[in-house]
Amino acid sequence: MTDYDVAIIGGGHNGLVAATYLAKAGKSVVILEANSEVGGATTSVRAFPQYDAMLSRYSYLISLLPDQIVTDLGLDFECISRKVSSYTPYSRNGKDSGLYVARQWDKQTHDSFMDLDPSGAEWAAWQDFYNEIAEFALKIAPSMLHPLKSRSELKAEINMPKVWDYLMERPIGEVIEARFKDDLVRGVILTDALIGTFSSAFEMQANICFLYHLIGNGTGEWKVPRGGMGALVKELVRVATAAGVEIRVNSRVSSVESNTESATLILADGSSVTSSYVLSNAAPQVLARLRGKTPPVSLEGSQMKINILLKSLPELKSGIDPRLAFAGTFHAHESFAECESTYLQAKGGNVPEKLPIEMYCHTLSDPSILSAELQDAGYQTLTLFGLHTPAALFDADNEAAKAAALKAALASLNQYLVEPIENVIAAIEVKSPLDIEGDVGLPRGNIFHKDLSFPFREDNQVVRWGVETDDPRIFICGAGAIRGGGVSGIPGHNAAMAVLEASA
Repeated sequence: MTDYDVAIIGGGHNGLVAATYLAKAGKSVVILEANSEVGGATTSVRAFPQYDAMLSRYSYLISLLPDQIVTDLGLDFECISRKVSSYTPYSRNGKDSGLYVARQWDKQTHDSFMDLDPSGAEWAAWQDFYNEIAEFALKIAPSMLHPLKSRSELKAEINMPKVWDYLMERPIGEVIEARFKDDLVRGVILTDALIGTFSSAFEMQANICFLYHLIGNGTGEWKVPRGGMGALVKELVRVATAAGVEIRVNSRVSSVESNTESATLILADGSSVTSSYVLSNAAPQVLARLRGKTPPVSLEGSQMKINILLKSLPELKSGIDPRLAFAGTFHAHESFAECESTYLQAKGGNVPEKLPIEMYCHTLSDPSILSAELQDAGYQTLTLFGLHTPAALFDADNEAAKAAALKAALASLNQYLVEPIENVIAAIEVKSPLDIEGDVGLPRGNIFHKDLSFPFREDNQVVRWGVETDDPRIFICGAGAIRGGGVSGIPGHNAAMAVLEASA
């Protein structure tokens, strides 16, 4: 006899999704979470004790969470659409301006492209490119919650050979350079291939990152979670416990053993749990160590996360309303050439003087994460990602490297502001990849746990759900699975389906 049908290592959002599916199917399930609260990288925290503001410290936007999972689990959770997709300031010929892109194409977006390129070529190329991506996303998204198709099967099913070629077969950098001429426009497109990935535009890992950033839920739209990421975790805990899932916090697993009948998990306090199956919401590297095996090799994390509480939004030299500029994704120092140059500098062990950054203001879409007093006083939040800041840059002296990277990030922003951003900062925290690993256990700060994989199996592979390990009783339900990565719940769903099939 075992204690449970399924034991899940880690209470991140994917573990909670898997647990709920399994419990609703009649399985007894326990979640073993090492920390004092569940949620992992999807929590909201009061980052600055003196201010009543609940920030999404790590994960902060939602694109990949399928509507099907929300419906299946009965989640009462709202995501807010943003009117603005992105804003990218620039200065040319002594004039400060910016490329404004609305989520739904409008006159302001058209005029912004024409200001940048009066020939209209970039505007036309942008529309053609993203129309193709939108059609491709609609076709590939449903496959994410089904058994893996082979490369050939999925290619034939989607039946868009031209798009398949430039997304799956050729480096995305080559495609961007061929279809767009303006370095700024190229960079705006490229950033979706770089967030979370330490890669050149001409490496295929960038293609996979690009794909995942643009296919979410069939639309690729990135939405703001009302109430912050913590609201999603709270709702996942509600449905999990209602379904009968047992959640144990402060329960760190120190080793995992299995045989043909069951698995045994030894906890740090010396106690043990037995189960018929084990799901790991931890990274594959962590699972390997728990099993006494050699961890797989993967790229290290490369994103620095900066959370800022502002007394007010800063004014921009371009004159655009900052409530528009910061409502979507704000890009700075992210032209194609700048991203490639920074990658090479970072690969050589150097933090550049100006860092490619992107950010957005959660409170412009959802002020509920601030107290009424802070709202009335005009406070706002700013979430900033610094690209190409690999963990290796922080190994020698984490605090000194963070200070240098912060200086470089703020320098990138300040060149487009009327006054330095420091003038309106009420509080700020900086998290390096090493901090992220220490706080939520992501190896080397890799927000995807390991290198992302294309969402199919190769023609010669025999794998069904993309969550399997070499042990038929152990599955991966976290971001390290095939089709993992991002706030999606997809690997949680797929791991649950794999267990239900195995135990049928």
